[in-house]
Amino acid sequence: MSEREEPLEQWAARRDQRRASDRQITGRRRAEPLDPDARGRAAHLAPDAPRVLLELDVESGEWVPVGVAEDAAAAAQFLGG
Repeated sequence: MSEREEPLEQWAARRDQRRASDRQITGRRRAEPLDPDARGRAAHLAPDAPRVLLELDVESGEWVPVGVAEDAAAAAQFLGG
């Protein structure tokens, strides 16, 4: 069956599964702004705000704080390492 003949319910389920997998965190490091008004982790949101640096603990699957970066540029160096 081609994608054009696929029932809408199957297409929607496949789309939702793809979107869920796209939202999965990749990598083992993350930096989040400490500014409560900054939403998300994008560098353009409060670029001068300090960031908490997190690493994924592979055994527990939890994000563990490992430090604080002065700003988004310093956090980017941590993320690239």
